[in-house]
Amino acid sequence: VPYILFLASGSICMSAMNAASFEALYSAFSRMHVQKTWDGILNAPVRLDDVVLAEMLWAAFKALFTVAAILGVMLALGISHSPKLLLVLPVLLLAGITFSCIALVFNALAQGYDFFTYYFTLFLTPMMFLSGVFFPREQLPDMVRTVSDWLPLTNAVALVRPLFLDQWPDRPLVHLAVLACYAVAAFWVALALTRRRFAR
Repeated sequence: VPYILFLASGSICMSAMNAASFEALYSAFSRMHVQKTWDGILNAPVRLDDVVLAEMLWAAFKALFTVAAILGVMLALGISHSPKLLLVLPVLLLAGITFSCIALVFNALAQGYDFFTYYFTLFLTPMMFLSGVFFPREQLPDMVRTVSDWLPLTNAVALVRPLFLDQWPDRPLVHLAVLACYAVAAFWVALALTRRRFAR
């Protein structure tokens, strides 16, 4: 596999992760805590759960807009011409939903912007290097590779990279299920923590 193709298929997943995370952390925190936009919205007949859901969807779709632009550049550069690339966008929308849900958990816990550095330093950055974005995971020690099998970014890359190579992913239902489980569990936790924060 040409390295440019290997890197492109991994970096577009990383871009979805970063775009969703930044929007659900910094922008959502600004609207929730600094600008008090959420408080204003809650004066209308809108539930807090609806606001959290809307933030999650906006972050996910912003990630989708980002990766669509990146994919357009990749197509213009001729990195891949696979017709299966049409399936990349729905997969990365699911990845955006997953990472925005996870980020909203940290958003509910944060007291300031500095708190988000823990999320990026301890979670996102190591995951970028363990998920096969920059180099094949086969080079990792067995124990580390077993852990990385269950990371959300690993499963997103496992779905997207074969599509760039004009192939079908192995075990797509497993990878989709892992992403969906992360999304559902993280959204439930984010809702619980956000309700507790607004109940104070």
